[in-house]
Amino acid sequence: MISKYIARPLIRFGIPLSVMGLLLKEGIDINLIKSAFLAFSVIGFLITLINIIPILNKKLPNYTLQLAGLIGNTSFLGIPIALALLPSTTINFTVGFDLGTTLFAWIFGPFFLQEKSNSKKIPNIKGLFDALINSPASRGIIGVLLAYLFQIDEILGNYLWIPARIVIALAIIVVGTRLGIITNQNERILDLNEEIKFSILLKLFILPFIIFLLSKYLNFNLNQSFAVILQAATPTAISTILMAEAYGVKQKIASKILFTTTIISLITIPLLKMFMNLFTETI
Repeated sequence: MISKYIARPLIRFGIPLSVMGLLLKEGIDINLIKSAFLAFSVIGFLITLINIIPILNKKLPNYTLQLAGLIGNTSFLGIPIALALLPSTTINFTVGFDLGTTLFAWIFGPFFLQEKSNSKKIPNIKGLFDALINSPASRGIIGVLLAYLFQIDEILGNYLWIPARIVIALAIIVVGTRLGIITNQNERILDLNEEIKFSILLKLFILPFIIFLLSKYLNFNLNQSFAVILQAATPTAISTILMAEAYGVKQKIASKILFTTTIISLITIPLLKMFMNLFTETI
């Protein structure tokens, strides 16, 4: 299957280059760090909560459903939308949220999905350390540190956008291949069970609402709040299919959630923008 042959090298080489390009081109400041920490910590907290509270774990019983409900398409969709709708001063909040999401996905996603059993044991320290060192995102960060060390960050920041675009194209091929397989097998892609519906609800409605509450608590200004809420409201990330394909774990579920959240987000994101505009006019 072509998607499997693309997914593994894409994870091994493409994601580190994309992370490097993002960090080197935009630079690192306190706003980016705050937004990245917000995304990383909220996703980590929620996925922990889901796995320790029985009623939530019953709704989302495997890591594919959980990651699909929490990891958004911030890179390929969220950032372009934010650039179109929000002032340029919020770019580091947008990029930071994307970075936090990307780091969590590629540090912990492969570790979770390589677990063959359904055991809910807390991951051991050695396993998490190995996941951290060997993750695609960590390799990208190491590359950034080396670029700063050798003072070639500006050069690499400009040139790494080229492989980043190639990564996007290959990721779309993987997604298209998987969706094509589902169609050819006469499966109804919109035939969704309760678990998938709850994952969609978490991604498009619950997570953005949680980020809204936290942005108010953290005293983000209006545009800063809008930047992180928009990122939280993006549909499921392509990375969920890449990981599912690479590790052979519930690819059909990942495909259905990505497809469905993308279609629904064509309605929910404009509605969210309308809500933001109304909220602006009332303050």
